[in-house]
Amino acid sequence: MKSVVICGSKRFKSEIRAFAQKLRQFGVVVYEPYLHSGQEEWGKLSDQYKKFIALGLTHDHFYKIKMADVVYLYNKEGYSGVSVTLELGCAVALGKPVYALSDQDNELCRLVLIREIIKTPASLLKKLK
Repeated sequence: MKSVVICGSKRFKSEIRAFAQKLRQFGVVVYEPYLHSGQEEWGKLSDQYKKFIALGLTHDHFYKIKMADVVYLYNKEGYSGVSVTLELGCAVALGKPVYALSDQDNELCRLVLIREIIKTPASLLKKLK
């Protein structure tokens, strides 16, 4: 069975977690983004420490992209933030096939890098076999 890394915004945290769980039920190895919460704690950190954390999280997800067989963009209603755009670039540079939830993205440069729109975990599973 192949593995999948999911890239997406923390605004879709619960939906990404549910999507990943359904894939795991099919036996897929799933790498998820670290979708932290706790804005109160974040606000108390120094700018220097925030940069350190952001760097670590970015490199962590790049590593997950490198390990995975395919990349899935959870871009509900076409939303992809800055981090997802960076992750998409990393995936393409590594030659990973990229699938996405939505084709509503207004950024043509992201859309042309997506191989196919796939709406459900079951449909993605078919691509992994």
